[in-house]
Amino acid sequence: MARPGSLSAVGATRSAGNRFVDSRAFELLARSGFVARGVVYAIIGVLALKLALGDGGKVTNQQGALQTVAHQPFGHALLALVAVGLGGYALWRLFRAALGHGPEGSDSGFDRVAAFGSGLVYAAICAIAVTILAGSGGGSSGNPKSTTAGVLGWPAGTWLIGLAGGVMIAVGLYQGYRGLSKEFLHDSKTEQMGRRTKEWIGRIGMVGHLARMVVFGLVGVFLIKSAVDYRPNDAVGLDGALAKLLHRSYGSLMLGIVSAGLVAFALY
Repeated sequence: MARPGSLSAVGATRSAGNRFVDSRAFELLARSGFVARGVVYAIIGVLALKLALGDGGKVTNQQGALQTVAHQPFGHALLALVAVGLGGYALWRLFRAALGHGPEGSDSGFDRVAAFGSGLVYAAICAIAVTILAGSGGGSSGNPKSTTAGVLGWPAGTWLIGLAGGVMIAVGLYQGYRGLSKEFLHDSKTEQMGRRTKEWIGRIGMVGHLARMVVFGLVGVFLIKSAVDYRPNDAVGLDGALAKLLHRSYGSLMLGIVSAGLVAFALY
């Protein structure tokens, strides 16, 4: 049985967390996180779209998008702002996982787990931005091929890689569900929007979530393929998934549609 003192300490901690989440400073930090997240997806989408249109461009991942920011005029200052925003987004997601709710209402257990996973991912992306700012270029530790090769050597490594692939496919399907059902509108404060704004948010949000479904699904499929065939070179990240689209029949068209969807997600 928990002691009254420990219960009161938990209650006080939770109350302090709620006050922080409801503060103006935390709201601004979280909003900056959405902007930073949008910037990263916009860069990935625009570069891939230019490649699909034959206008230069390239396929890249989150790390490549951050390096692209760093190479712009005043790039380090811009990247520092993006890093702060990504940190803010990660913090917002982790607090949401811990407290179990946001301003829109209570979260389900699944929502809290998803928020925790998302918080960790964006904390890692923030760390990559900080690493680039520090001058070490972000390293290669996030390379899916080298990571997969290392894990395949573990006991039950093929099962772990296969499980990771299954999780990525599940995430992709969930993104597709959110897009087709427009469930994302539940978190978008649509009651504060005009009719036309709500319509456009619904359209670009749906297209953006479907594009993420394709990308996450491809990453998952090739992770499972690498586990089944014991070939780490089959594993791909976000950039590899986009490249796989380009190398298929009607590849430029497929890449163009998905990359435009990523830009739509950035706008959303």
